Amino acid sequence: MGQKLYENGTILTMEKQMYAEAVLVRDNKIAAVGKKEAVEAFASPDAERINLEGRTMMPAFLDAHSHFMACANGELQISLDGAGSFKEIAERIKNYISSRHIEKGTWLVGKGYDHNFLEERSHPDRRLLDEAAPDNPLVIQHQSGHMGVFSTEALRQLGIPMDGTGDLLEIPGGKIAVQSQIPTGYMEENAFLTFQKKIPLPSPKEFMEAVKKAQERYASHGITLVQEGFMVEEMLPLYQGIISAGILKLDIVGYLDIKGTGKFLDAMKQHREGFFRHFKIGGYKIFLDGSPQGRTAWMRTPYTPGEEGAGYRGYPVHTEEEVLTFVRRAMEEHMQLLAHCNGDAACEQYIRAFEKAVSMDSSVLPADIRPVMIHAQLLGIDQIPSVKAMGMIPSFFAAHVYHWGDIHTANFGMERASHISPAASAQKEGVVYTFHQDSPVIEPDMLETVWCAVNRCTKDGKVLGSKERISVEEALKAVTLHTAYQYFEERERGSIAPGKRADFVILSENPLEKEKMQIREIRVLSTIKDGEVIYRRDPDCF
Repeated sequence: MGQKLYENGTILTMEKQMYAEAVLVRDNKIAAVGKKEAVEAFASPDAERINLEGRTMMPAFLDAHSHFMACANGELQISLDGAGSFKEIAERIKNYISSRHIEKGTWLVGKGYDHNFLEERSHPDRRLLDEAAPDNPLVIQHQSGHMGVFSTEALRQLGIPMDGTGDLLEIPGGKIAVQSQIPTGYMEENAFLTFQKKIPLPSPKEFMEAVKKAQERYASHGITLVQEGFMVEEMLPLYQGIISAGILKLDIVGYLDIKGTGKFLDAMKQHREGFFRHFKIGGYKIFLDGSPQGRTAWMRTPYTPGEEGAGYRGYPVHTEEEVLTFVRRAMEEHMQLLAHCNGDAACEQYIRAFEKAVSMDSSVLPADIRPVMIHAQLLGIDQIPSVKAMGMIPSFFAAHVYHWGDIHTANFGMERASHISPAASAQKEGVVYTFHQDSPVIEPDMLETVWCAVNRCTKDGKVLGSKERISVEEALKAVTLHTAYQYFEERERGSIAPGKRADFVILSENPLEKEKMQIREIRVLSTIKDGEVIYRRDPDCF
């Protein structure tokens, strides 16, 4: 293939030598980086010269944790993002049904409501959904993804007794809300996830189009590598379909539900050793607790008083023995393990399991599989040395500071809320950390996340934990270099260096020179994957 020489712009390498004047790409790989004259010496006379016109080029952003399939499905769902009341939720559902001429009996899914921002300050129940969609089974998912509400018809089709005479399912690590022994429609954690999996899937044609739109969405934010954060066996035919169809242009790393992975591992052996047709299996995933804004995260000390009663600390998903079994299995199989841990009690359980596993067998160390602590929202400062000792990588949901920081202050008090996503403390301890958006919980906007980590401002304009602010450079490393390390991809991506993939993002301005409070105003102009443009903000972009 031909050569491309990028020049006449600001080039951020994310290496020790941060700035370069030119970059040469040959056969989809970076061939040379540095002073313009030196790079030109490696270029052929017919190399295509790409004039950056003063714009900023840096390595493409890498998604440390999200749910790609859920983002694709979101393209086919009713958006409830930003809804301010039960009435608005019902109106959006009715408008969706009428505007799209939805047939009776068709399953509907709504996404993105947040009870914290509704006038009623509570979750709706099945009666609201029954009124909004009387002819369709319907489920609406909380923005956190950890809870939701089913309509009466949805509950019936899922086999849940509605007459108050049957025994309701007892699901460890979850909750089915009832009133007078009859389900209200609301479920959380394991209960919600269990029944959510049973919802009928969209048609293959609809799904393929949704996958294309989801990829475009990630690429529009400068992202070239995406995570599938929890793969259950029901997703196998969907992934087999999109891989065989050849529609993937982003690289996807999948993490399998450790409790049911046999079919995936048997059917996709070629994806275990590395990327094949843009997909690879990265390891296993487990959930240890819930959501801090939903008050289901598992805490060492109680939440501020609420309807749950005094002393409420949330709850775990698994027993100590179960978590130890999962950890030992991952270490024995040399599979990376990702654990959803929001509360500090869940973080402690994860740390403790690895410490015990090492005491039982030190032939494989945690650092060998680079275990990841997903979210780590309320990771205690006192726990960070143990995280380092176990070779864990906390992947912080830094944008929580802006989106739910005021809610966390109400749930935990200012002192604990000020330490959510303690990136500066982790950095001080020498811990490698990454940032993510947990999409579709929020938009996969890396520049907003960088802005959040640097400024730590809430929606109400308060500074939440100024001591946990980090520099712009360190925030950018958390979504490039450090994320590459998290994926064992540090030799392939994460910086602009000879031999690495030609994956770049071109920005309207330099984040290192932009006023800190204006960083999220920077625009992604184009995204380049393996030397080819996969996204342009407009036809005239680079």
